[in-house]
Amino acid sequence: MKRSITDVLKQINFLFIPYLIVLAACLIIAAVFTKEQIYFNFNSWHFAYGDTFFALWTNMGDGGVCVAITLGLLLYSYRKGFLLGTSFILTSIIAQVMKHIVATQRPVIFFKAQYSKIYLIKGVEMLETMSFPSGHTTSAFTAAVVLTYITPRKAWGLLFFIMAVLVGYSRMYLSEHFFEDVVGGSAIGVFITVFWITWIDNKVFLGSPKWSMGLIKTR
Repeated sequence: MKRSITDVLKQINFLFIPYLIVLAACLIIAAVFTKEQIYFNFNSWHFAYGDTFFALWTNMGDGGVCVAITLGLLLYSYRKGFLLGTSFILTSIIAQVMKHIVATQRPVIFFKAQYSKIYLIKGVEMLETMSFPSGHTTSAFTAAVVLTYITPRKAWGLLFFIMAVLVGYSRMYLSEHFFEDVVGGSAIGVFITVFWITWIDNKVFLGSPKWSMGLIKTR
């Protein structure tokens, strides 16, 4: 049966509906407040546990984690691993191309004149360029969409959404990105992935019995 984009959105509604609500709220915030106001408001919300947690959690959007999750899925289903792996590749390429086209400064350089006002976490390497969009956030939301789509328990989509939001928030908490970088990265991760899996999962070869198997042979 041919899948439409409506079918895919129904499969991920536990993620997609909360995402649209949060996205709308983010766009309102971006329209009402300045870049500086948003940044320093987020930068002022720090606590000891958060410094440790977000410095670790941000790695959930790292390329190595993306590869590990993809390989884990390939153990049980070539189709699921393929959907996630190709989605990662596509959204990462788009994010990287946009980074080089937009080529914006990161917070520590953009607010260099106000450096003393910035709260930085000890031990976190601060990047300086290619700020928009956030690659970690793009990968986190890409994973959230695909994992929601392929899991039989669709309600887990809300958990995947929260996990992706925490990755996005970690990028601001660590002063690696601006608010708009994270929002932009999330949009690439969600919308591009939805369009991609709508198109690629209609390919005949992915529906074959061979692709439903994985590296681990199970009866």
